[in-house]
Amino acid sequence: MDSENLSEDTLAEELLELAIKSGAEAAEVYQSRSLSRPVFFEANRLKQLETSQSEGIALRLWRNGCPGLTVAYGSVPPLAIVEKALALSQLNQPELVELGSNFQPLYPDLGKSVPIEVLVDWGKEAIALIRDAYPDVICNGDWECDIEATRLVNTKGLDCHYSDTTLSCYISAEWVRGDDFLNVSDGQTKRGELHPQRLANQILQRLIWAKENVSSPNGRVPVLFTSKAADMLWGSVQAALSGKRVLEAASPWTERLGSPVTASSLTLYQDPQAGPYSCPFDDEGTPTQFLVFIENGILKHFYGDRTTGGQLGTHTTGNGFRPSLGSYPTPGLFNFLIQPGSASLQELIKQLDDGLIVDQMLGNGGTISGDFSINVDLGYRVQNGHVIGRVKDTMVAGNVYTALKQLVTLGNDADWNGSCYTPSLIVEGLSTTGRNN
Repeated sequence: MDSENLSEDTLAEELLELAIKSGAEAAEVYQSRSLSRPVFFEANRLKQLETSQSEGIALRLWRNGCPGLTVAYGSVPPLAIVEKALALSQLNQPELVELGSNFQPLYPDLGKSVPIEVLVDWGKEAIALIRDAYPDVICNGDWECDIEATRLVNTKGLDCHYSDTTLSCYISAEWVRGDDFLNVSDGQTKRGELHPQRLANQILQRLIWAKENVSSPNGRVPVLFTSKAADMLWGSVQAALSGKRVLEAASPWTERLGSPVTASSLTLYQDPQAGPYSCPFDDEGTPTQFLVFIENGILKHFYGDRTTGGQLGTHTTGNGFRPSLGSYPTPGLFNFLIQPGSASLQELIKQLDDGLIVDQMLGNGGTISGDFSINVDLGYRVQNGHVIGRVKDTMVAGNVYTALKQLVTLGNDADWNGSCYTPSLIVEGLSTTGRNN
């Protein structure tokens, strides 16, 4: 399955032609195909291999300015799709039709497929490295190769498509010590190759730190969020940067363009060519662009789709994405990067006289307000620059925006956590509470 196969499919053209013949003045077709080959491990052993494939198509049309959107999966008669979209258009109010035009690029396929045998070998290697050091640990996980093809065609001449191959893996290590249960997990998302030894070493480091259970710090102490936990902080920031939130006057930064909003050490941006979440165009057919949102703490840009950009008077930034196949495009991010610092994780730890490392958490992160309260699922106490053990029954609460103004140091260990590329970091101004063990 590749983008060429999708581009040679004539269903999109057939739907557009039928839509116009049926009275629509404009139409677009969004096609998506995916092929997934996951490898599952359970209780240290290979459990099963799977292959799954899905295909979906969304037709959006306008008749008398009124939009109608319908989705089909598998084989559905084209006329039935068009008729359903026309019927739905009668239920909606007229809107401005905004479609890209005369844009027919040829994008190279992104990523490289990996055979199932290689995924199996990687999984076995990672588990063996962990259990050689800790024979009592039980490992579960999955290793996966996903291929996705996307095509967008409309009646204004737009036709763009690409194929994206992504590799991902996830391992959890369970360690039962009497009444004490410990679960350490980590993963990777890459293109081209996964690194089982690196993943195993990250798990092993956490197991070493967790050998002893110690009392939790209480009060306001510096908190070190590792790269896989720091993602929690950025959800509020991403929402605050949305043009849609600005229009709703829900973003706390609505009137702050050109002003400092975070510590001066922070630079946040998106890059269409960066990492496994690179993307050549959005779901409206607009080419994605390199865009700096916050530079050295100064708010520079919001992101938006065609509609939002028009209402803000800034035009689209190429950030119109569909939350699902059956959804209308709305402002969204394809990747979000935090410029790393220069300190290693060990150097960050050495900066803490008495502090807390948060590595895994339970509960939701901050909302658009920035307020949050999380239970620390896996955390460690640091004293005099050394990790002295694992903490339990600990909570961290505060406000994201306040914390990012009190950012102490950024690490150099940035990694992808979902579509967010973030390093470890130390922040102050958060409240920690815990039960002494």
